[in-house]
Formats: sequence, structure tokens, C-alpha cells
Amino acid sequence: MNRIVECVPNFSEGRNPDTVAAIVAAARAVSGVLVLDQEMDSDHHRAVITLAGEPEAVGEAAVRCARVASERIDLRVHQGAHPRIGATDVVPFIPIRGVTMDECVVLARQVGSRIGRDLNIPVFLYERAATRQERTNLEAIRRGNLEGLASRLADDAAWVPDFGPPRLHPTAGATIVGARPALIAFNVNLATDNLEIAKAIAKVVRFSSGGLPCVKGLGVPLTTRGMVQVSMNLTNFEATPIHVAFEAVRKEAEQRGTRVAGSEIIGLVPQAALLQASEYFLKVERFDPTQVLETRLEMKLAEAPLHASRLTLHGFVESVAAGTPTPGGGSVAALAGSLAAALGLMACRVSRSTPGKAGPPGASPCGPSFEPEETRLDAIGQEFRSLIQADAEAFEKVLQAYRMPKTDPVRAEAITASLERATEVPLRTATLASETVRLLKGLEGRTKPSVSSDLRVGILMATACGAGGLANVEINMKTLNNHEFVVRVSRQVKEIKRILEEQKAL
Repeated sequence: MNRIVECVPNFSEGRNPDTVAAIVAAARAVSGVLVLDQEMDSDHHRAVITLAGEPEAVGEAAVRCARVASERIDLRVHQGAHPRIGATDVVPFIPIRGVTMDECVVLARQVGSRIGRDLNIPVFLYERAATRQERTNLEAIRRGNLEGLASRLADDAAWVPDFGPPRLHPTAGATIVGARPALIAFNVNLATDNLEIAKAIAKVVRFSSGGLPCVKGLGVPLTTRGMVQVSMNLTNFEATPIHVAFEAVRKEAEQRGTRVAGSEIIGLVPQAALLQASEYFLKVERFDPTQVLETRLEMKLAEAPLHASRLTLHGFVESVAAGTPTPGGGSVAALAGSLAAALGLMACRVSRSTPGKAGPPGASPCGPSFEPEETRLDAIGQEFRSLIQADAEAFEKVLQAYRMPKTDPVRAEAITASLERATEVPLRTATLASETVRLLKGLEGRTKPSVSSDLRVGILMATACGAGGLANVEINMKTLNNHEFVVRVSRQVKEIKRILEEQKAL
């Protein structure tokens, strides 16, 4: 997958495993969606599921999960420690790879619209997807739980939902949908059943009360375990790492005559966050994150990526059809060129005279020699194969440049540089295609009649390669501002077209 979105929907069900299993099954039924994690807690009366995959597939899975939750969860009889306003309480979308935050905002609004329309559930947008400033923070929408939201819906015109009816669903309540960066749900359990202690510590550590940056917190009872918990969301673990939040809670607990009984992470956590904590607690000197085995292995694999030219034919075709920007037309054009060169090589090798057999009419008694053509076609074929991957990589760089923040001072320069590279690669493909056409046309009449149709196919493939390469060149040049570069490339395009027309290939 080149484009990955994470979705971490929270459901108001932590005691009925059959209901959670049905919700998970709905997500797994969507092709292209991975269920990375599922957790449920009876005290919180809440389940958290982590999904990942292509944006459209993850969005579809989120809607299906919300449908199952609305059918199986009745908030009229729901009692749990965690704040909630809906059967499907919150549905955040998080960009992971090849997807921007803006794209996640669009996805959140599409999903919110479907939940509101299809399930008749009011939907409120939050975080980066929020349409009203007062709804940006999740806790603002959840204030007063379901009952508080019902009151605001009835009395305050500013609380009309973004989607769906202007009233709560009778059993499923409402749903909050949004887009946000990755966060860590980190809870610290205390060896006491005094809820006031947990609430007091939560107030000290959370940012809204003057505590740690990017930390949200509340105190909740864990009735089944006979203790209380400081439940936290670390919205930026670089600003406040896990170990800083843990130590803050530990110190506050000791000052109040209790201790930490343990901690827990809900859902998934970035590896970097755990490395921060391990480096702190283990007091590792001169620690380098690349000392982690898995990290070093990933680095080495990234240095030697699987080239499209080394995929099986089936794998390459599947990659082209996958619905991702790369590999695309430029890579396919280069593949066509490599096949044209291969057909030329085959025609040369089949047409070599064998002892006791006559060669083509007019051939030398010693047999025809195609050594110059073979040498050049072999080199061309190898370069075409490298261009298959080069074209995909060049376009990926263009996408990366456009995804840079518009406020980044190097964005414009990065876009220009990547577009120039994305123009040079198909230009080279078209240049080699014109040479391949000339070589194959020169072999006609010299090779065996049995390979004449193979040569013709090769010429057609090389022609398609040249036309495809030029099409990619011309589309990229439309957005380039480098006049000198455009003039130079335009001359080369004109020359390639002349050669192809001379060979009657266009």
C-alpha cells in the first residue's frame, strides 16, 4: 500500500465480546482493510479498534462498523466510567503514509455525511475536520456526556450537527468524526480506590489546567479492580513523552500518600515513543535509535527497494491496477520499450545461420552478423528496465513535494526539481524508443522471414513507448516555470518526433 490511513474508532461497549466481534467482522469484510488491534475494557465500558489501509477502504469500514454498533448498542442502558455520547463514540482518521491531513479531513467529512444520512445519527466534526472553533476539542462535544449534548441540541442553535438529524438517535446517540495526528492513549493505575486523588492528579498533569503540554487527562474508577486511574491522551509525544507523563503522575501520587500500581497503553503506540521511555528508564548512554534491530533492518531494506523491473509480470500488472499513482503510464511505457528491445534481440538470435542451413536471401555464406544490433539492443533493454522503476520514483518525488506545507520556504524549489526529474525520465524513455524503432526497422529484410511479425510487434511496442514517454513529458512541462529547461526539452521532443515520423512509426 502506498497510501495508508489509520482509523481508531471507539465504541461504547466493553462487556459484550460478541458485539465487539461483530463490529470487527464488519471491518474485516472490507477488502484492503487491516485490523491492527482491538481492545475492550469493562470498567470504561468501551472498545477501541485500530484499522489501517487505503483511505477509501478504511472509510467504508468505519461506516460499516458504525452501522453494526447502532444496531447492537443501546445507550439507554449504558453505564461506564469513560465519557461518551454515542454507540460509535468517536471516529478519528490519522494520516500514516502517502496521505495528507487535508485528505483525512475530506475523508472524515465523507464518512460523517454517510453516517448522518444512512444511519440517521447526528454527527459532529472535531479536531482538524471541525467546522466550528468551539467543536475542535473532543471534550467540548462530550461535555456533560449524552445528557449534556441532548440539552445543547434542544436549547442552542449553535449546536446543530454537521450531518444527520438535529436530535439524538434514540439508542445510538451521536457520533464524533474527525482528522488528527497520531496520539497515545496512556493510562496510569493507582493503588487506591480514592477517586478524588485520581481526579486531582489528572487536573495537575493536563494542559488545560496548566499542566504538561499536549496532555489531556481525567480520573476514572476501575471498580472491578478496586483502584482508580489517571487516563491520559498524549496528543504529541515529542512535546510530552510517555516517561514524562508517567513520572508526573508518580510524583503526584506519592505526594498524596499512594503509589503507581501499573500503566497501560490502549491501542497502538509509535516505536519512537517506547524508545524514548526505554532510553530514559534504562539510562542508556549514547543511545542511537538505529541500534534497534528492526529499525536497522528497515533502513537496509529501504536502501535496496524491490524494483518494479524485478517484479513478476503478474505482480507488475497488479501494481499498475492497484489504484495508486505509481507505477503508472511512464513505467508502462518503459516496459513496452524493454519488450520491443527484447523482440529485436530475439529476431537477431533466431536469424543467426546454423550449420547446414541457408540464411535469408542475399545473406553472406558465412551467415549474417547482428553483433552491433544485439549489443546495442541489450544495453537499451537494460536501461528501459531501470526506467520502469525510475519513472515511478520520480513521480513519487513530485507527490511528496506537493504534500509539503505551503508555508515551507523550500516547497516551490522542491516542486520544480521533482517536476524536472519527472520530465527527464520519460524524455529518456522516448529517446531510447526512437532509437529502438530505427534499429528494428533496420533489421527488417535482414532477419529470417519467420520473425518478421515479431519485429513488427516490436516496432509497434517501441512506437507506443515513444508516444507514451512524450505524453508524460508534455504534461509535466505545462506546470514548469524554468524557461531554459522547457526550451531545451522542447527541442529534444521535436527531434524525437521527427525520427519517429521518418521511420513511419507515428
